[in-house]
Amino acid sequence: MADQLKRRHLLKGASGLLAAATLGGLTSRNAQAAPRRAQENMARIHRPVRASIDQYLQRAVADGTVAGVVAMGATDRGLVYEGASGRANPTLGTAIGPDTIFWLLSMTKAITATACMQLIEQGKLHLDQPAGDILPELKSRQILDGFDRAGHPKLRPARNVIKVRHLLTHTSGFTYSIWSDRLSRYEKITGLPDIGYSMNGAFAAPLEFEPGERWEYGISMDWVGKLVEAVTDQSLEIYFREHIFEPLRMLNTGFLIGSAQKRRVAAMHRRGTDGSLVPEPFEINQRPEFFMGGGGLFSTPRDYMAFLQMLLNGGMYRGERVLRGDTVATMFRNHIGDLQVTEMKTAQPSWSNSFDQFPGEMHKWGLSFDINTQPGPHGRSAGSVSWAGLLNTYFWVDPVKRVAGSIFTQTLPFYDARIVSLYGQFEQALYAGLRQT
Repeated sequence: MADQLKRRHLLKGASGLLAAATLGGLTSRNAQAAPRRAQENMARIHRPVRASIDQYLQRAVADGTVAGVVAMGATDRGLVYEGASGRANPTLGTAIGPDTIFWLLSMTKAITATACMQLIEQGKLHLDQPAGDILPELKSRQILDGFDRAGHPKLRPARNVIKVRHLLTHTSGFTYSIWSDRLSRYEKITGLPDIGYSMNGAFAAPLEFEPGERWEYGISMDWVGKLVEAVTDQSLEIYFREHIFEPLRMLNTGFLIGSAQKRRVAAMHRRGTDGSLVPEPFEINQRPEFFMGGGGLFSTPRDYMAFLQMLLNGGMYRGERVLRGDTVATMFRNHIGDLQVTEMKTAQPSWSNSFDQFPGEMHKWGLSFDINTQPGPHGRSAGSVSWAGLLNTYFWVDPVKRVAGSIFTQTLPFYDARIVSLYGQFEQALYAGLRQT
């Protein structure tokens, strides 16, 4: 996974999904009429502020920050901003918009956590339950202690038991090779497939630390997806559809997408060393060995905003209850105690820059979100939750000011400084507009 060719092979599947497909979408907030209720809600942000956000997005396309971008904002009263600029497919000239299909990658995790919390509400799972009670393969895990002089991995049995809470909070010991030199080396030596192949062999990855003893981002939420399937006796594709997507009317979201949706997928771009964006064809495995609860979903900005509004409204949206209010509050609380969320230092710079949303500040982890303990620099309150996807997609939910927002691109490497700056501009302008209402 350390070079471009390998990743391209990783992303290919027997009936793959070409991102170079077409979209009959929209290029700006006004190019396609939003529902009347949404238009009424958007009137609550002053028109000059909406125009300034539109200009941020348009400028980002003009100066090469992004090839295309969609931004969405909402309060607990409804949608307040929906805007887009650029192309879903620059080669074909097709427009990008709120109904463009994006690969969510790690923004899938919040949906998998929601499914898990539904089962916890029902008493079918418990946070402090040993996960090996449900999945025996999580018992007796090995920890990677380094490599001997001959370069062979050194493994030892873990002392601690992996609990459901550890998986939901990335304190299980499982990591990602993108941000782990040791796991990257282990994959190369052993031939262990990267999790992105959607092959069950990836679950043979060793731990890198004792469960519960530190925070490090990894494949834990893919294990949570396996837990959900084992408890419900359903695939994640079916369970998510019946218990999350249909109630929220997220009709364009899933692991497996149809032919019409394939034609609306946003093309992926990679930032070159000269700062330019280069289109990079990719295909997604539509015949996976397992559904990646940590990163396999496709969705639209409009669909994902419905999910965020559900969280913002305490588990209910459009009259449909997905989670109890106290469950959502629990998900938004610190669940790692005195442990700290730390910088994710890149081991593979072509896929991700080093990543820390709140450098120099203490931040915590909920179920399953990053939590800023201090007010954010662009308007969000202390206690807000957020996360992102590898192709530079981002979201936050502010339970204090009752604001949620998201921004979507399909760009590598992750945590692109120019896109992160655009994300901050959008957030700041959104809060400024809400203060004026």
